Formats: sequence, structure tokens, C-alpha cells
Amino acid sequence: MTENWKIFFEEISNKYYFKSLNNFLENEYKKKTIYPPKENIFYAFDLTPLNEVKVVILGQDPYPNPNQAMGLAFSVPDGVTLPPSLRNIFKEIENEFNELRFSSSGDLTYLAKQGVLLLNPILTVEAHKPLSHKIKEYDYLFKDIMNLLNNLNQPIVFMLWGNNAKKYEKLLTNENHLVLKTSHPSPLSANQGGWFDSGVFLKCNQFLKSKGVEPIDWLNSK
Repeated sequence: MTENWKIFFEEISNKYYFKSLNNFLENEYKKKTIYPPKENIFYAFDLTPLNEVKVVILGQDPYPNPNQAMGLAFSVPDGVTLPPSLRNIFKEIENEFNELRFSSSGDLTYLAKQGVLLLNPILTVEAHKPLSHKIKEYDYLFKDIMNLLNNLNQPIVFMLWGNNAKKYEKLLTNENHLVLKTSHPSPLSANQGGWFDSGVFLKCNQFLKSKGVEPIDWLNSK
């Protein structure tokens, strides 16, 4: 884990909720099939140093099916069939930039390495049981993470996709940051309007450029 995130996690390690969360996860991984693999629970923080965060994309909880969850919201390992939400994310990126992504991979590591924090508020899930780890300990952890991000002075774009993500807008009060709200990219939401043609990725890059920050290569073209 990168040094600045490591400091944060060291600081919260003695909080009651974090000790309780660790005990919960230890028992769950022993007794059940849990995703992502234990070593990838904090993968998003490994790939995106705190001082390099440019964009925060909020998911919900990891994919609950085998071989999908990898510790990055919306991302799946290379070679895995794209889940519907991720397909719609790529469609919107291609539409906005009027260019095709030539890679068929759903691995979003290329975004994480550019400063896109792909964050699930709930970091783990039991196999085939969405939201099975919706516990108060993750609520406390997520609020501490969001407060930390909110207090950073560097320009950050927070992408809130769907009603579950939008409810966290109240935690974002820093005027140096930009909040972009859209429908969720899942087919059920996206096909009802508010996702396609939202311009969310272009708006993000325009904001970053206006602050003198290198924009995100959403197409993975380099």
C-alpha cells in the first residue's frame, strides 16, 4: 500500500469499528467464499496513491460472481466477460470521445494508475449474495475515507452514478472539487436516461485541464 494511504490505515487501526471489521472479515474468509480474494481487498489503495487522486468513482460492493471481483469498482480481470454496467461505461466513453476502445479487456487498472480511485463503499461480498457485507463497520470506514478525500486541496472529480452513490454528496463540501452526478450505468438505469450522452467523462477532463491537471486517458489509447 502506498505510504500516504498506509498512514491513514495505521491511524484508524485502533478504532473500534476497524478492529470489528477485521474480525468479521477473518471469520467470513475462513467459513465462506468471499470476493475479492483477501489480498485484493485494498487493491484500489495500492494502485492509486492518495496524493495522486484526480477522480473518485463510487461503486457499491464487489461483483458477487466467480472470477469477477478484483478490488477495483466496476473492474474485472483481463479475459473475463464484461458485466453489463462496465459495457455501458465503455459505450459512453466511446461515444463521448468519438473513438473506439481497441482493448476488449475489462481490467480498469489503467485508470487506477492515472489517479482514478475506483472505490466500492463496501469492499467485500459473499459469493452470489449482493450486499451481504452491508454492515455498519464499512459505513464508518467509508465516511472516514470520504472525509479524508474531501479535505484534500488537490482538484478531484467525484463521480456519483445512481441513487446509492448520490446519497454521499452531502459528505463533499470542498469547493476545490467537482461533483458529477448521473444515472447508474446498469442497463436498468442507463436505458431510462441520464447515463448515455451525459458527457461525464468529457466534463471530468475539462475540469482537470482547467486546474492545470493532466486529464484522464479514458480510452486507454497510450
